[in-house]
Amino acid sequence: MIPPGAANHTSISSAYNLLPFRFARLPGKEGTVVVTSEGGEYTFISSNELVKLASMEPITEAMANDLEAAQIIHRGNADLSVRLLATKLRTRKSFLRFGPALHIFVVSLRCDHSCAYCQVSRQASTDTRFDMSVDTAAAAVERVLESPSPDLTVEFQGGEPLLAFDRIRQIVDSLESRLVGRRVTFTITSTLHHLTDEILEFLRENRFHVSTSLDGPSAIHDANRPLPSRDSHALTLEGINNTRGVLGAENVNALVTLTSASLQNPQAIVDEYVRLGFRAIFLRPLSLYGFAAKSERRLGYGMDRFLSFYEAALDYIIELNRQGVSIVEVYAQILLRSILTHFPTNYVDLRSPVGAGYGALVYNYDGGVYASDEGRMLAEMGNDALRLGSVHEPYSVLMKSDAMRLLAGAGLAESLPGCADCAFVPYCGPDPAGALSRFGDPVGHRALSEHCKRHLGMFNIIFRKLAEGEPATMRVFNEWVFGRSRALGGPQ
Repeated sequence: MIPPGAANHTSISSAYNLLPFRFARLPGKEGTVVVTSEGGEYTFISSNELVKLASMEPITEAMANDLEAAQIIHRGNADLSVRLLATKLRTRKSFLRFGPALHIFVVSLRCDHSCAYCQVSRQASTDTRFDMSVDTAAAAVERVLESPSPDLTVEFQGGEPLLAFDRIRQIVDSLESRLVGRRVTFTITSTLHHLTDEILEFLRENRFHVSTSLDGPSAIHDANRPLPSRDSHALTLEGINNTRGVLGAENVNALVTLTSASLQNPQAIVDEYVRLGFRAIFLRPLSLYGFAAKSERRLGYGMDRFLSFYEAALDYIIELNRQGVSIVEVYAQILLRSILTHFPTNYVDLRSPVGAGYGALVYNYDGGVYASDEGRMLAEMGNDALRLGSVHEPYSVLMKSDAMRLLAGAGLAESLPGCADCAFVPYCGPDPAGALSRFGDPVGHRALSEHCKRHLGMFNIIFRKLAEGEPATMRVFNEWVFGRSRALGGPQ
């Protein structure tokens, strides 16, 4: 990280050359510009300094040192700067070496909740026609085994996946018996309302990581995620406690889906997570697929409202950390890891080339294979553009499908209009599924894209804080990215 702050050296450097860079003026920080390199380094300069840089006029020696360290300019022989730039860019894109590592099994669309924001197009909990069959599961396992990645994450989703627990057991047992020399992590996204001692023991034996939905205090959660019995929140807390007791608290996470009503209560939602002992909270806006698309007018909100909520919640979380309450906002952590390190992101939604297909595959209950969960939801709305094929087709055929060609053409953010010249493109990725849903094509229009508005706003919030450089906030950010020892200056 290049620390913010104006240079105080007055010596002048006039002999320099430019390397590729992008810039953005930060809203709320008048006169402050963030400049980013092709490899994702950054520094802050003033508007006047930007004019000098773009015109290649003489700049201070201190400013030149900062820009050269970030591979934004070079002085003398360019070889070293270009090699460093290439190394950092190659590291950021190293996920491309291995193929899709995330494999999502949608084992059932059945669910007993009636969430208006559901993006899955759930089905009645008694209708087993929407469960994955034995043959479909067996074929999907073959596709996972054909994937070249040495490290695999196998995730089970629904509906409510525990309603098809026998299929989960079949898939896990088959993979465990056949994976040789490869690491696999099993995860499941569940309401946790259908747990039994048998299921919990199976999850423990196979070292599962569990994720559930918790939208805040009972009034918010029960309104967002209703059950006929009106006790969704209570049953979720019971499931969380039971799962923690068997798997350990570190293996149980929760995430928030934010409706219009949720945005009025940032502190109450965060406080509920703190009260329940969670060390992380993931604040997610609505994803407008499935039933959620039909409920947009009632549950939805403009991106300005979400960003106001998000900044208020993030400020509150930072303040809690200052007071000694350790809790991470996961999305900020994801963005900060991309900004403050050169490592590839594990969050496939923010990869470029796009994580859909290249980083993840989804096996639907009916045997369809999709490039992403959003691609599957898009198909539920009548658009099969991101359907790669069937689980009964080999991996090599799926990866040469029309859907993958579409993603290859529209999935590199650095080449897309509106992304190519964005200062934040080193840390971001395109959204072909969202563009297909909103605009009918996989590129879309950045000025009207919710994905773009959201991430541009979030990057502005985070870079504003980095520019301000308030020591307590920087300690929190560094702890989220590097761990407590590094944040406090301890040994690594």
